[in-house]
Amino acid sequence: MVAPAHRIHYTYAEYLALEASSNVKHEYLDGQIYAMAGGTPEHAALAAAVIGLLFPELRRGRCRAYDADLRVRVPSTGLATYPDVTVVCGPLERDAEDGQAVTNPTLIVEVLSRSTEEYDRGDKFEHYKNLTSLRQYVLVSHRERSVEVWTRGVDGVFTSSIVAREGDIALLVSIGAQLDVRELYEAAAEPGA
Repeated sequence: MVAPAHRIHYTYAEYLALEASSNVKHEYLDGQIYAMAGGTPEHAALAAAVIGLLFPELRRGRCRAYDADLRVRVPSTGLATYPDVTVVCGPLERDAEDGQAVTNPTLIVEVLSRSTEEYDRGDKFEHYKNLTSLRQYVLVSHRERSVEVWTRGVDGVFTSSIVAREGDIALLVSIGAQLDVRELYEAAAEPGA
């Protein structure tokens, strides 16, 4: 998250008005509006590859994948943001103040970048943990073939597993799907590379 240009406290309604008229996405937290940086082609390709690989596994079930155009709101902390991939199982639950934001993701995927990795692993994850519907949080590395899956246990505590070897499969038990590390990175690779 980038620091705001000036310290003015915005209401959530003011944030929504800005989002409706802007061609740039913004995050909202604690009365501050933060412009979200555009991603690299590699970042976009990884996010698209995740959705592409999940689609065949989800298309006949009760879960649906969404790209970074879906706003997710954490009501208890006020964060409004756009994860790279969001999977919702069952009917969408919309935020009381924002009919365009959902509050019940089952799984969230963030593709890490140099500028966002610390935030995605730290503060942002702490916000996401407040979503009682969230069962898994997946971090896809931009530097190496590595997928980190955080899974909420029955005790509510998240534990991680890292899937990084050729042929390894990331088990996305929360949505009844899996991601093959090799397939993911091959699907995201530049043609001819």
